[in-house]
Amino acid sequence: MRRLAVLGSPVSGALSPVLHRAAYAAMNLPWTYHAIECRPEELAPFLASLDGSWAGFSLTMPLKTAAVPLLDEVSDAVVRTGAANTIVVRGGRLAGENTDLYGMVQALREAGVTVPSTFTVLGAGATARTALAAARELDCDQAVAVVRDTGRAKSHLAAAANRIGIGLRIRPWTAATRHLSANLVVSAVPPHAADDLALGWPHGTGTLMDVTYRPWPTALARAARNTGWSVLGGLPMLVHQAVRQVVLQTGNSTVPYGEMLLAATAEVG
Repeated sequence: MRRLAVLGSPVSGALSPVLHRAAYAAMNLPWTYHAIECRPEELAPFLASLDGSWAGFSLTMPLKTAAVPLLDEVSDAVVRTGAANTIVVRGGRLAGENTDLYGMVQALREAGVTVPSTFTVLGAGATARTALAAARELDCDQAVAVVRDTGRAKSHLAAAANRIGIGLRIRPWTAATRHLSANLVVSAVPPHAADDLALGWPHGTGTLMDVTYRPWPTALARAARNTGWSVLGGLPMLVHQAVRQVVLQTGNSTVPYGEMLLAATAEVG
């Protein structure tokens, strides 16, 4: 029997166990999947202690960046974004992937977003870097990042944008309302972190993707919907990225997206 888990802190509300267990049940795999509380300083000793029963891990906050230097090999997506949300254990070696990128691109394409001519991302963390890479995959070559700490963003987000190959302007949170009329806006911040922007949300016909899936809808999502925007929550992205994780970790290319989406929707309510 193979073991898998989601690592992070906190992980008590993570949907990964629900998604992966639904996939294993539909695929008749007698595998187990758990949630393990793990802080950045605990990650290296944990990974060093693995035995042969482990097949892989999902990584959530605050481990997506901290894990990268601990991996034996990483994908191009991890190199470009500087973030890994997936570990595949292969013959004792740890391979890192960023399936958040796959999940975000798939969710946006399903929502009809193809080539956004203007793009704004809210936030400067791992998910914001993934959003920049997703925009680039959709053939957008210029972006604006609205952040609370411009100094940190210039040292981390700007470097990722250069690796990704997308032009980036970094603007302070106080200037957010000037950059919310883009064709595509991705809110890549934790729940409630962008609530203060809801009151001034502009009328328009763009698309807002808020990576939050619980609670839903967020204040930002409600405001955007009420002013004519198309609104996409984080659940489709979450399920798509989990599907890709299951493909990589099981080696099976036929993964039950429908069953996983149903399980996640039932859990979220």
